[in-house]
Amino acid sequence: MQKTLTVRSLSEMDRFAKQIAAHLFPGAIIGLKGELGSGKTTLTKYLARHLGIQETVNSPTFTILKDYRGLLPLYHMDVYRLEGIGYDYELDDFIYGQGVSVIEWFPYISEMLPEHILEIEILGQNDQVRTIHVKGEGPYETIVQTLSD
Repeated sequence: MQKTLTVRSLSEMDRFAKQIAAHLFPGAIIGLKGELGSGKTTLTKYLARHLGIQETVNSPTFTILKDYRGLLPLYHMDVYRLEGIGYDYELDDFIYGQGVSVIEWFPYISEMLPEHILEIEILGQNDQVRTIHVKGEGPYETIVQTLSD
């Protein structure tokens, strides 16, 4: 199942994250893609807040992985630098763990991922407006069905 949404402000991005967070479960995997500055980390910050995480969430570009504790553990990964070498970083324990994995640039490690993940592509139209394509099958289909503009 797929949906396309338009987000016109940070508050709308926050509302989008809240809709997703309400349906997340242990072992959920969210794959994010989009150009630099499209809003991948911003979306992750809002997801973290709705998962009860109090810590400051920032990009794990140089550390690859950041681990946060809330209602569910959140494993925030930025795998941009891992294209073609993902297995060398032993991310399986997190990807297949009991937390929620949010993976920026997920296509770079697609061979490590299960068949079904929640895929979110964020496309910037201008400084504020984003077009968001969401795709989910299996356990993620319900999340996609519940999304609204």
